[in-house]
Amino acid sequence: MEKKQADDYKRQKISGREILFQVCNYGIFGLFTVLCAYPFYYLIINSISSNVMSANGDINFWPRQIHFQNYKDTLQLAGLANAAMTSVARTVVGTACTVLASAFLGYMFTQQKMWHRKLWYRMMVITMYFNAGLIPMFMTMKNLGLTNHFWVYIIPAIVQPFNIIMVKTYVESLPSSLQEAAEMDGAGVLVRFFRVTLPLCTPILATIAIWAAVGQWNSFQDTLLYVTDQKLYTLQYILYTYFNQASSLATLVKSSQTMTTIANIVTAQTPTSIRMTISVIVVLPILFVYPMFQKYFVKGIMIGAVKG
Repeated sequence: MEKKQADDYKRQKISGREILFQVCNYGIFGLFTVLCAYPFYYLIINSISSNVMSANGDINFWPRQIHFQNYKDTLQLAGLANAAMTSVARTVVGTACTVLASAFLGYMFTQQKMWHRKLWYRMMVITMYFNAGLIPMFMTMKNLGLTNHFWVYIIPAIVQPFNIIMVKTYVESLPSSLQEAAEMDGAGVLVRFFRVTLPLCTPILATIAIWAAVGQWNSFQDTLLYVTDQKLYTLQYILYTYFNQASSLATLVKSSQTMTTIANIVTAQTPTSIRMTISVIVVLPILFVYPMFQKYFVKGIMIGAVKG
């Protein structure tokens, strides 16, 4: 009886420790989540609140005097729609090319029959540590005829050594008997890649797709360096330009509004309102990429599992 009571007491004591751990665990991660989400929340509430109060720094936790005139005015700025189309196009095409190249090269570097496989692999890895620099890179792009061309966004980002190493490591963890069986059945390199290896690499390819999509969407420096044609400006570059010209843009938007709208001090545009609104417009689309790819990531783990 005494032993049973001691066991019950010990079980209750352990249970109490577990509860305390869970409370602390959820509390810490909850606080971390709030700290990560607050900057986005801050942008949104300032973009829909009174522009004057936002400019004065009075909007911190709750939106006040809510309106959506900022979005209506900002979406009418010249070049914004075309920049959005360019950003979407480069993100979709660039992500697809990067994922396919990373998958194929990572797969080929695991093939023992590849000609001078170790040499090519080492040359690829070296590029992670050495960079020619800005001026040689610009001269290369110019000599290749890629300046002021859409493919300047795609081609330089196709081969990513780190992504290739990730795929190579993942392929090496797969059972080699799968490829050997396909080879015995007469399957060539491409058949084995597309029909055997590629379906099993879904989890790592989903991860690489997220990295590539975020990198393509957020990139603006390549536009700054290689592009002068306004038709090829990206959304991030427009954001960069508008941030530097927020004061003049606010004046421009005011001048295009009617006298009734100008008289409304709540919706009168300010540099802060321009910055906040454009930031939300640029950030929101890429936020939807994560939950979409997360679904395929989990699904890919199930599909990629080796069934007994």
